[in-house]
Amino acid sequence: MMTNLFSVFDPSTSIGNLSLNWMSTFLGLLLIPTSMWMIPSRHLILWNNILSALHKEFKTLIGYKKINNGSSFIFISLFSIIMFNNFLGLFPYVFTSTSHMAMTLSLALPLWLTFMIFGWINNTQHMFAHLVPQGTPPVLMPFMVCIETISNMIRPGTLAVRLAANMIAGHLLLTLLGNTGPFLSYTLLSVLVVTQIALLVLESAVAIIQSYVFAVLSTLYSSEVN
Repeated sequence: MMTNLFSVFDPSTSIGNLSLNWMSTFLGLLLIPTSMWMIPSRHLILWNNILSALHKEFKTLIGYKKINNGSSFIFISLFSIIMFNNFLGLFPYVFTSTSHMAMTLSLALPLWLTFMIFGWINNTQHMFAHLVPQGTPPVLMPFMVCIETISNMIRPGTLAVRLAANMIAGHLLLTLLGNTGPFLSYTLLSVLVVTQIALLVLESAVAIIQSYVFAVLSTLYSSEVN
């Protein structure tokens, strides 16, 4: 029996001081079948189509002149690892690492810090220009600088909280509804099963959407420092 509603998210499986739940982060590698690397392969064609679409999307966001350094592949890899972890969390008894701030902030904070350090060192004047939006009255400029600075500093936090909160919300709803199952009649139980299936489909869509949103916002943040 759960002592706490959030105990389903606690990394409790461990050997000594090593938490084994975080090993689920690497389970995505097991989803890549051997046939993926055999040409021609349906898995390879499907994955290549997904990567090509993402590459075109990120190329548009970053800018055609800045894509030659292969920076879009960083965000494609980011999308892949988040999507794999989101999907794996939907399986029973699999630890959802992306529902923890330790995971999401570890992805968002280093990216944001890298963009900021690169931008302020190489494009200092451009970064100062971003603090004051075009057309701002001179009287409001000091306030706009404060507002833009604060909004820039909370970006890694919003990225991390958005992903973790969306993963937690769906899992909590599934857990709450699932715990009511033993106390329901057969008629209500059938309704509950249909509802759980519908929520599971919704969570599958959320798993893709949130990984895409995380990667796209990271791409937009990187495009602002150039």
